[in-house]
Amino acid sequence: MKSFALGLRFRDLHRSGTLVLPNAWDAASAAIAAAAGAEAVATTSSGISWSLGVPDGEQLSRADMIDVVARVARSVDVPVSADVEAGYGPVPSDVAATIAAVIDAGAVGANLEDRLRTDDGPLWPIARQCERLAAARDAADRSGVAFVLNARTDVFLAAVGDPADREGMVLERAEAYRRAGADCLFVPGLVDLDAIARLVRASALPLNVMLSPGQSPTIRQLAEAGVRRISAGHAVAGVAYGATGLAMRELLAGRDGALRDGASHGDMQQLMARPAAR
Repeated sequence: MKSFALGLRFRDLHRSGTLVLPNAWDAASAAIAAAAGAEAVATTSSGISWSLGVPDGEQLSRADMIDVVARVARSVDVPVSADVEAGYGPVPSDVAATIAAVIDAGAVGANLEDRLRTDDGPLWPIARQCERLAAARDAADRSGVAFVLNARTDVFLAAVGDPADREGMVLERAEAYRRAGADCLFVPGLVDLDAIARLVRASALPLNVMLSPGQSPTIRQLAEAGVRRISAGHAVAGVAYGATGLAMRELLAGRDGALRDGASHGDMQQLMARPAAR
């Protein structure tokens, strides 16, 4: 019942306006996002991978990723969307198993990317990726949860083909992915505001872009362009690890200034006790 209600809420957040979606990498970061006022929380494969000691990019097992998704979902009372990279397996049944596990873990949405990390090419062929998306859609529908399937295409992030052709490639995939059951389209690596506005107008699916501080347009500009969902990706995890590095260097140099602005033990204890108390 809880997942059903959260799924409906998450789906409603995509119907109008612009959803700013913070990305968490563990239970504590998810709880902090929710306490800050996030209407929903997404996981970040990069942040989770780093926290588990491996590089990003399909270096984790399905079980490793689902374990973190479950911890995140238990830590908050807002919808959770899981970054499951390319689905942890090449065939549609692998993807279906991943989506079923994500839903069992308490998530009500997922990103599924079309990056093909082999020598066969940078992206899955459209027909093959549509089979994988359709399997994800079927698994979600069988669960009875109102699940938001966010189809990610890495046309821009992987710099596929001629730059002049990339918008057309994205639109071709957007229509195919819509037919396969996707609810929205995620295009990381896209930072040109004019191109974003054109894709908003032409895409068969609502557009999700990744905020790239210092490179991408501002949140306000993206919202005014009609972007429906903005993800922070690895950015918040990067801030946390950057602050950790600074604090470590300061500590080892005999200074404690960088430690003074951290969350207190008492605040974190109270924050992490909230789900149990509810």
